[in-house]
Amino acid sequence: MPDLIVNNKRYTVKAILFDKDGTLLEFVRLWGYWSESVHRHFASQLPFPAQIAPLSELWGTVHDEDGHVCDYSINGPLAMGSTGDLLAILAWQGYRQGLSWGESIRLARESKEQAYQDMDQARPAYPIPGLIPFLEQCRDHGMFMGIVTADETEEAIKHMEWMGIRSYFPVIIGNDQVERGKPYPDMVVKACTQLGLKPREVAVIGDTSGDIRMGKSAGVTVTIGIVSKEDSTDRLHILEDAEAVISSYAQLKVEASRHA
Repeated sequence: MPDLIVNNKRYTVKAILFDKDGTLLEFVRLWGYWSESVHRHFASQLPFPAQIAPLSELWGTVHDEDGHVCDYSINGPLAMGSTGDLLAILAWQGYRQGLSWGESIRLARESKEQAYQDMDQARPAYPIPGLIPFLEQCRDHGMFMGIVTADETEEAIKHMEWMGIRSYFPVIIGNDQVERGKPYPDMVVKACTQLGLKPREVAVIGDTSGDIRMGKSAGVTVTIGIVSKEDSTDRLHILEDAEAVISSYAQLKVEASRHA
């Protein structure tokens, strides 16, 4: 069994389960693009598009001077909600303008599909710096790897294929595969079942409190929070329950276990 070394502390585990957005790929570049596209398509179909609330109020996004998403609230719907949650928030805007709930949710779903088509063309998925060398290190030492994400499984697989790293992950568990999403333990439990492991034999890496709470509620050996070097003190505070916090994959290392 390999050892995962985090900030010079050693944990003996057989697998690492990764969150996807903000952990494997750059969150803002992918979901900022998608969010703007969904909001734009939805607003264009409303009877009074000027009355729709800005994306920042709906999904907790932060925008640059050109109006593009450049950041997000770590506690907001975009960071922590499922796709269904986001569409429900958006559909409420149509309902407020006099559409039936059925019509409004239909428009929200169609806008989601149009945004996915836009994203299929742009493919704005970029791996977190230092990720791929770490994945290679895990593979070389026989460390199993899986993904546990609030995104839908099909989309998660697609994003891994865009980045050329699908083959590292024999198990990908999306929100659509479990009854309860994060912070409940269901995704970890399902991933462990598919890997033939117990939760105490795995580590979880993620960038939100939902990831950390999911791992802890499942009883994993170690939960690791990942933040960028530019992240604020508030974001570090969100991850204070993690056993370890890193700002770079260079702070992780996999070696043969000393107890082998």
